[in-house]
Amino acid sequence: MDIRLSGISHLYDGTEVLRDISLEVPSGKIVCIVGPSGCGKSTLLRLIGGLERAAHGEVLQIGAPPAGCLNPLTYVFQDFALLPWRSVAGNISLVLEDHGLDKAKIRAIIDDVLTRTKLGDFRDALPKQLSGGMKQRVAIARALAVNPAVMLMDEPLSALDAQTRELLMDDLIGLWTRMPFTAVYVTHNLAEAVRLGHSVVVLSRRPGRIREIVTLDMPLAERHLGDPELERQQQHLWGLMRDEARAADAELAHV
Repeated sequence: MDIRLSGISHLYDGTEVLRDISLEVPSGKIVCIVGPSGCGKSTLLRLIGGLERAAHGEVLQIGAPPAGCLNPLTYVFQDFALLPWRSVAGNISLVLEDHGLDKAKIRAIIDDVLTRTKLGDFRDALPKQLSGGMKQRVAIARALAVNPAVMLMDEPLSALDAQTRELLMDDLIGLWTRMPFTAVYVTHNLAEAVRLGHSVVVLSRRPGRIREIVTLDMPLAERHLGDPELERQQQHLWGLMRDEARAADAELAHV
Protein backbone atom coordinates (compact mmCIF):
# COMPACT_ATOMS: atom_id res chain seq x y z
CA MET A 1 0.00 0.00 0.00
CA ASP A 2 1.32 3.42 -0.99
CA ILE A 3 0.57 6.71 0.77
CA ARG A 4 -0.09 9.81 -1.33
CA LEU A 5 -0.32 13.32 0.12
CA SER A 6 -1.89 15.91 -2.14
CA GLY A 7 -1.82 19.62 -1.36
CA ILE A 8 -1.73 19.21 2.43
CA SER A 9 -1.92 22.44 4.42
CA HIS A 10 -2.73 22.76 8.11
CA LEU A 11 -3.31 25.41 10.76
CA TYR A 12 -3.33 25.58 14.56
CA ASP A 13 -5.36 28.44 16.07
CA GLY A 14 -5.01 30.37 12.84
CA THR A 15 -1.25 29.79 12.54
CA GLU A 16 -0.23 28.01 9.35
CA VAL A 17 2.07 25.11 10.19
CA LEU A 18 2.16 23.21 6.87
CA ARG A 19 1.69 24.52 3.34
CA ASP A 20 0.92 22.60 0.15
CA ILE A 21 2.68 19.31 0.92
CA SER A 22 2.46 16.77 -1.91
CA LEU A 23 4.38 13.55 -1.39
CA GLU A 24 4.43 9.86 -2.33
CA VAL A 25 5.44 7.10 0.10
CA PRO A 26 6.00 3.98 -2.04
CA SER A 27 5.37 0.52 -0.64
CA GLY A 28 8.51 -1.13 0.72
CA LYS A 29 10.45 2.12 1.16
CA ILE A 30 11.48 4.23 4.15
CA VAL A 31 10.82 7.95 3.67
CA CYS A 32 12.52 10.18 6.24
CA ILE A 33 11.26 13.66 7.06
CA VAL A 34 13.65 16.29 8.40
CA GLY A 35 13.47 20.02 8.96
CA PRO A 36 14.00 22.83 11.49
CA SER A 37 12.38 22.74 14.91
CA GLY A 38 8.69 23.60 14.74
CA CYS A 39 8.38 23.01 10.99
CA GLY A 40 5.49 20.55 11.32
CA LYS A 41 7.23 17.16 11.00
CA SER A 42 5.23 15.45 13.75
CA THR A 43 2.05 17.22 12.65
CA LEU A 44 2.51 15.78 9.18
CA LEU A 45 2.90 12.31 10.67
CA ARG A 46 -0.33 12.74 12.66
CA LEU A 47 -2.15 13.78 9.49
CA ILE A 48 -0.87 10.70 7.67
CA GLY A 49 -1.96 8.50 10.59
CA GLY A 50 -5.43 10.03 10.74
CA LEU A 51 -4.99 11.43 14.25
CA GLU A 52 -5.81 14.86 12.80
CA ARG A 53 -7.58 16.00 9.66
CA ALA A 54 -5.78 18.40 7.34
CA ALA A 55 -7.30 21.85 6.86
CA HIS A 56 -6.69 21.49 3.12
CA GLY A 57 -5.67 18.64 0.84
CA GLU A 58 -6.00 14.91 1.27
CA VAL A 59 -4.10 11.84 2.44
CA LEU A 60 -4.79 8.81 0.25
CA GLN A 61 -4.03 5.14 0.80
CA ILE A 62 -3.35 3.60 -2.60
CA GLY A 63 -3.71 -0.16 -3.01
CA ALA A 64 -4.50 -2.91 -0.56
CA PRO A 65 -2.68 -3.55 2.73
CA PRO A 66 -0.47 -6.67 2.82
CA ALA A 67 -2.01 -10.05 3.46
CA GLY A 68 -2.57 -10.61 7.16
CA CYS A 69 -2.45 -6.89 7.97
CA LEU A 70 -4.27 -6.23 11.26
CA ASN A 71 -3.67 -2.48 11.38
CA PRO A 72 -2.75 -0.56 8.19
CA LEU A 73 -1.08 2.37 10.00
CA THR A 74 0.93 1.76 13.16
CA TYR A 75 2.97 4.19 15.27
CA VAL A 76 6.37 3.80 16.91
CA PHE A 77 6.90 6.61 19.42
CA GLN A 78 9.96 8.19 21.01
CA ASP A 79 8.89 7.23 24.55
CA PHE A 80 8.32 3.49 23.88
CA ALA A 81 4.76 3.60 25.35
CA LEU A 82 5.11 0.23 27.11
CA LEU A 83 2.80 -0.89 29.91
CA PRO A 84 5.09 -1.37 32.95
CA TRP A 85 3.02 -4.20 34.45
CA ARG A 86 3.12 -6.31 31.27
CA SER A 87 6.04 -8.45 30.17
CA VAL A 88 7.69 -8.04 26.77
CA ALA A 89 5.39 -10.72 25.33
CA GLY A 90 2.42 -9.15 27.10
CA ASN A 91 3.11 -5.71 25.62
CA ILE A 92 3.23 -7.22 22.14
CA SER A 93 0.13 -9.31 22.82
CA LEU A 94 -1.80 -6.14 23.67
CA VAL A 95 -2.12 -5.09 20.01
CA LEU A 96 -3.33 -8.57 18.98
CA GLU A 97 -6.01 -9.21 21.56
CA ASP A 98 -8.94 -7.45 19.85
CA HIS A 99 -8.55 -9.12 16.45
CA GLY A 100 -10.28 -12.42 17.14
CA LEU A 101 -7.07 -14.46 16.98
CA ASP A 102 -6.76 -17.70 18.90
CA LYS A 103 -4.05 -18.16 21.49
CA ALA A 104 -1.89 -20.32 19.21
CA LYS A 105 -1.90 -17.67 16.46
CA ILE A 106 -1.07 -14.89 18.93
CA ARG A 107 1.82 -16.92 20.33
CA ALA A 108 3.12 -17.66 16.82
CA ILE A 109 3.08 -13.95 15.92
CA ILE A 110 4.81 -13.02 19.18
CA ASP A 111 7.46 -15.71 18.67
CA ASP A 112 8.08 -14.45 15.13
CA VAL A 113 8.54 -10.78 16.01
CA LEU A 114 10.64 -11.60 19.09
CA THR A 115 12.97 -13.59 16.85
CA ARG A 116 13.10 -10.85 14.20
CA THR A 117 13.95 -8.20 16.80
CA LYS A 118 16.41 -10.38 18.77
CA LEU A 119 14.23 -10.37 21.88
CA GLY A 120 13.60 -14.09 22.22
CA ASP A 121 15.46 -14.34 25.55
CA PHE A 122 13.48 -11.43 27.05
CA ARG A 123 9.86 -12.46 26.45
CA ASP A 124 9.08 -12.62 30.20
CA ALA A 125 11.03 -9.52 31.24
CA LEU A 126 9.24 -6.41 32.50
CA PRO A 127 10.05 -3.00 30.96
CA LYS A 128 11.85 -1.88 34.14
CA GLN A 129 14.36 -4.70 33.55
CA LEU A 130 15.24 -3.46 30.05
CA SER A 131 17.60 -0.80 28.74
CA GLY A 132 16.27 2.03 26.59
CA GLY A 133 17.41 0.29 23.44
CA MET A 134 15.69 -2.94 24.44
CA LYS A 135 12.47 -1.06 25.23
CA GLN A 136 12.49 0.46 21.76
CA ARG A 137 13.05 -2.98 20.26
CA VAL A 138 9.89 -4.09 22.08
CA ALA A 139 8.00 -1.11 20.65
CA ILE A 140 9.21 -2.00 17.15
CA ALA A 141 8.29 -5.67 17.68
CA ARG A 142 4.81 -4.58 18.82
CA ALA A 143 4.40 -2.51 15.65
CA LEU A 144 5.56 -5.37 13.43
CA ALA A 145 3.15 -7.80 15.15
CA VAL A 146 0.12 -6.28 13.37
CA ASN A 147 1.88 -6.56 9.98
CA PRO A 148 1.20 -2.90 9.18
CA ALA A 149 1.04 -1.47 5.69
CA VAL A 150 2.96 1.59 6.91
CA MET A 151 4.88 2.26 10.13
CA LEU A 152 4.77 5.87 11.31
CA MET A 153 7.93 6.46 13.33
CA ASP A 154 8.12 9.69 15.33
CA GLU A 155 11.76 10.26 16.35
CA PRO A 156 12.00 6.68 17.68
CA LEU A 157 15.71 6.84 18.52
CA SER A 158 16.01 10.38 19.87
CA ALA A 159 15.79 9.35 23.55
CA LEU A 160 18.71 6.92 23.21
CA ASP A 161 22.45 7.48 23.64
CA ALA A 162 24.65 7.56 20.54
CA GLN A 163 25.94 4.00 20.84
CA THR A 164 22.47 2.52 21.35
CA ARG A 165 21.15 4.61 18.47
CA GLU A 166 23.78 3.12 16.15
CA LEU A 167 22.84 -0.40 17.24
CA LEU A 168 19.14 0.26 16.68
CA MET A 169 19.83 1.68 13.22
CA ASP A 170 21.71 -1.53 12.39
CA ASP A 171 18.73 -3.50 13.72
CA LEU A 172 16.24 -1.54 11.60
CA ILE A 173 18.37 -2.02 8.51
CA GLY A 174 18.57 -5.74 9.24
CA LEU A 175 14.80 -5.96 9.71
CA TRP A 176 14.13 -4.13 6.46
CA THR A 177 16.71 -6.19 4.52
CA ARG A 178 15.15 -9.47 5.66
CA MET A 179 11.55 -8.34 5.16
CA PRO A 180 11.11 -4.87 3.56
CA PHE A 181 8.55 -2.67 5.27
CA THR A 182 7.11 0.76 4.49
CA ALA A 183 7.77 3.61 6.91
CA VAL A 184 7.49 7.36 7.31
CA TYR A 185 10.30 8.24 9.70
CA VAL A 186 10.43 11.67 11.35
CA THR A 187 13.80 12.66 12.77
CA HIS A 188 15.87 15.73 13.62
CA ASN A 189 19.03 13.62 13.25
CA LEU A 190 20.48 13.87 9.74
CA ALA A 191 22.81 10.90 10.31
CA GLU A 192 19.74 8.73 10.94
CA ALA A 193 18.04 10.09 7.84
CA VAL A 194 20.90 9.18 5.49
CA ARG A 195 21.42 5.77 7.12
CA LEU A 196 17.77 4.72 6.97
CA GLY A 197 15.98 6.68 4.27
CA HIS A 198 15.44 5.63 0.68
CA SER A 199 14.48 9.27 0.32
CA VAL A 200 14.70 12.26 2.64
CA VAL A 201 12.07 15.00 2.57
CA VAL A 202 13.48 18.35 3.71
CA LEU A 203 10.89 20.75 5.11
CA SER A 204 11.34 24.50 5.43
CA ARG A 205 10.72 26.37 8.66
CA ARG A 206 7.11 27.11 9.56
CA PRO A 207 4.92 26.95 7.60
CA GLY A 208 6.57 23.71 6.56
CA ARG A 209 6.94 23.33 2.80
CA ILE A 210 8.95 20.78 0.87
CA ARG A 211 12.30 22.35 0.02
CA GLU A 212 13.77 19.26 -1.59
CA ILE A 213 13.36 15.50 -1.74
CA VAL A 214 16.76 13.81 -1.73
CA THR A 215 16.89 10.27 -3.13
CA LEU A 216 19.51 7.91 -1.69
CA ASP A 217 20.33 5.06 -4.05
CA MET A 218 22.86 3.19 -1.88
CA PRO A 219 21.36 -0.11 -0.62
CA LEU A 220 20.54 0.04 3.08
CA ALA A 221 22.71 -2.99 3.85
CA GLU A 222 25.75 -1.16 2.45
CA ARG A 223 25.33 1.97 4.57
CA HIS A 224 27.77 2.21 7.45
CA LEU A 225 28.86 4.81 9.99
CA GLY A 226 31.54 7.06 8.50
CA ASP A 227 30.83 6.20 4.86
CA PRO A 228 32.05 9.17 2.74
CA GLU A 229 28.95 9.19 0.52
CA LEU A 230 26.64 9.29 3.53
CA GLU A 231 28.76 12.10 5.02
CA ARG A 232 28.39 14.00 1.74
CA GLN A 233 24.63 13.54 1.71
CA GLN A 234 24.39 14.59 5.35
CA GLN A 235 26.30 17.78 4.59
CA HIS A 236 23.99 18.44 1.64
CA LEU A 237 20.94 18.11 3.89
CA TRP A 238 22.49 20.42 6.47
CA GLY A 239 23.26 22.94 3.75
CA LEU A 240 19.57 22.97 2.84
CA MET A 241 18.51 23.43 6.47
CA ARG A 242 21.23 25.45 8.20
CA ASP A 243 19.99 29.03 7.70
CA GLU A 244 16.34 28.14 8.26
CA ALA A 245 17.22 26.10 11.36
CA ARG A 246 18.92 29.20 12.86
CA ALA A 247 15.92 31.36 11.99
CA ALA A 248 13.49 28.78 13.41
CA ASP A 249 15.45 28.61 16.68
CA ALA A 250 15.37 32.39 16.94
CA GLU A 251 11.60 32.42 16.37
CA LEU A 252 10.99 29.73 19.00
CA ALA A 253 13.13 31.62 21.52
CA HIS A 254 10.74 34.58 21.25
CA VAL A 255 7.51 32.57 21.51
